[in-house]
Amino acid sequence: MNTDTTAWIEDEIAELKASGLYNHIRVIESPMDAWVTINGRQLLNFCANNYLGLANDPRLRAAAQQAIDQYGIGPGAVRTIAGTMSLHIELEERLAEFKQAEACITFQSGFTANLATIPALVGRGDVIFSDELNHASIIDGSRLSRATIVRYAHGDVEDLQRKIEETTDYRRRLIITDGVFSMDGDIAPLDKICEVAEANGIMLMVDDAHGEGVLGKGGRGIVDHFGLHGRVDVEVGTMSKAFGAVGGMVAGKAIIVEWLQQRGRPFLFSSAMTVPDVAACIESVNILEKSADRVEKLWANADLFKKGMQEMGFDTGHTQTPIVPVMLGEAPLAQKFSQHLFDEGVFAMAIGYPTVPRGKARIRVMNSAAHSPADLELALTVFERVGQELGVI
Repeated sequence: MNTDTTAWIEDEIAELKASGLYNHIRVIESPMDAWVTINGRQLLNFCANNYLGLANDPRLRAAAQQAIDQYGIGPGAVRTIAGTMSLHIELEERLAEFKQAEACITFQSGFTANLATIPALVGRGDVIFSDELNHASIIDGSRLSRATIVRYAHGDVEDLQRKIEETTDYRRRLIITDGVFSMDGDIAPLDKICEVAEANGIMLMVDDAHGEGVLGKGGRGIVDHFGLHGRVDVEVGTMSKAFGAVGGMVAGKAIIVEWLQQRGRPFLFSSAMTVPDVAACIESVNILEKSADRVEKLWANADLFKKGMQEMGFDTGHTQTPIVPVMLGEAPLAQKFSQHLFDEGVFAMAIGYPTVPRGKARIRVMNSAAHSPADLELALTVFERVGQELGVI
């Protein structure tokens, strides 16, 4: 009798390594910034979602330290028992004002925000119309809801309308799309999706994780970008990327926020955001409300990098944002390309299946306002050299 219950895991891990799909985890030994230390080496960082360079901003650090002195570290409870502190309320009110929404509720992360929201809005007998490239947190939240999931072609509003017309057995309906698609950097046609939702009387939800701090006036997100205030029922976001801290949010109609306070399971059954994280997020809102300089620098850096890569002959896909996919095809080549970059002092990880479809492996470059023009020129030089060495360009 075989008593080794984990032998199958060893086989699966061996297969991942053989196919070039094994995740090699790099350990950062310094603050998250334009340059980071790994294994004692300084490397130019193009991996982080630190769009605005706020993750190591002295103002956020000071705000977090001051809050610790006043409130301690952890809330010690879920929000509905004893975990709601005055800082949580302040953050939610500030975010609602910043997003020009009726109300806002915060969660531990953008992932848990989706896990809370989707099952609270739909369930068995309902239907979700979901973009085929939606994030894993949307997929998992949709599965948890037990609603019927109908996928429509990526960004294809006509296909969405066809799927709606073909689906006649339902109780309630919900359309869900990412705002910015994190692997390709393209933007959902939310204005057109909103028109379809309104014409068919369907609730609309957008996950703007990679649009917060990036799109819209002063980084107010995709709803602001398209001028759809008051027309999108649910806007999920994260403070773990451009805001430089950690946490999730749901902004939108006050009645939906109130319902999530009653039925959002991560809100009910998992401890609240910690004190320093909440304080840092409030300070991020302060910074964004005062100036759009960091947002403008982010886009200027992204434009410079994309132009340079395209002129050298790299395939950067269909990106419309500071996310720049360097399309390479097969996972082993992407892994090799990433290692060569690392050897030359540039930290940019390979992305392969299951994060992206098979045959569409890539290096995903994440631009940041923290990068200087010299940083970008250095990165372009290294990419060109590695691209030529490996026959990509």
